[in-house]
Amino acid sequence: MAEENIKPAKKRRLIKPSFFIWLIILVLAVVAGFSSFYIVDETENAVITRFGKYTTTVGSGLHAKLPFGIDKNYNVDISTVRAEQFGFKTVKAGRNNEYKNNIYEESEMLTGDLNIVDVEWIIQYKVVDPYQWLFCVYEKEQTIRDISRSVINTLVGDRAILAVMSSERSTIQDKAQEMMNEQYKALGLGINVTTVQLQNVVPPSEVQAAFEDVNKASQDMKRFINEGKEAYNAEIPKAQGEADRQIQVAEGYATERVNMAKGDVARFNAVYDEYKRSPKVTKERLYLETMDEIFGSESKPTLIDSELENLVPVKNLKD
Repeated sequence: MAEENIKPAKKRRLIKPSFFIWLIILVLAVVAGFSSFYIVDETENAVITRFGKYTTTVGSGLHAKLPFGIDKNYNVDISTVRAEQFGFKTVKAGRNNEYKNNIYEESEMLTGDLNIVDVEWIIQYKVVDPYQWLFCVYEKEQTIRDISRSVINTLVGDRAILAVMSSERSTIQDKAQEMMNEQYKALGLGINVTTVQLQNVVPPSEVQAAFEDVNKASQDMKRFINEGKEAYNAEIPKAQGEADRQIQVAEGYATERVNMAKGDVARFNAVYDEYKRSPKVTKERLYLETMDEIFGSESKPTLIDSELENLVPVKNLKD
């Protein structure tokens, strides 16, 4: 009976080696599937490397690549406008892209007329060549800052302080953008500077009061010059107008006198022509016209005496 109660042991199921092979193949297929495709955003370009060597740059969309890390893609944003600020007494510290303040005064510059000025500025740039941006320059941000500072120092050092603060600001900005792009291109940095904007351009605080006095005096000088020009512009046209009026009056008077003289000449010539044709009649007519003019009804009484040597006043008989 004891032997009958003993049950036979269950047989263990052994996993076949082919199962592990298919499992590995499945895992590899999944990994290959996930690592064979990548997506590039509309604002990005992707730099592709094969075994660490650059092969190509592709645009946005879904792309295929060799799996298992043979091909690697590095997506680079080419649409975002990046910016660097200068003149805030900052310097790059470490590899965490953080900036510590009050390390050195990068804003202080020497102008062409040996004055010190504090210049604050901003540059904006975009990545135009992702390959150069990723692989051609090691310290990209620091290189951008160093070249930008060098260019601004050069341009400020070629100009007087008043020019830097007023009339030459736009010229410095345009020239700085051109020079920076030339140097960044020569280094193969892969960026293009779109804007250079000077912010505050002021003398150091130690001489701020004295400079403000000089600036105020300069403004007063310009104001006085403008007031003088305004007075000049108000008086000169007025005087010129009066002169033109006097000239026109004189020209009118001259024309009148000339016309009167011409009329007298014409009348004399007419009388002379009549005299040549009829001397006696002409003499008589001239005599009568003269007497009428002297003794006419509208004339005052006149005493005539050939023996008088002087003219004696006579009372007006009409009174």
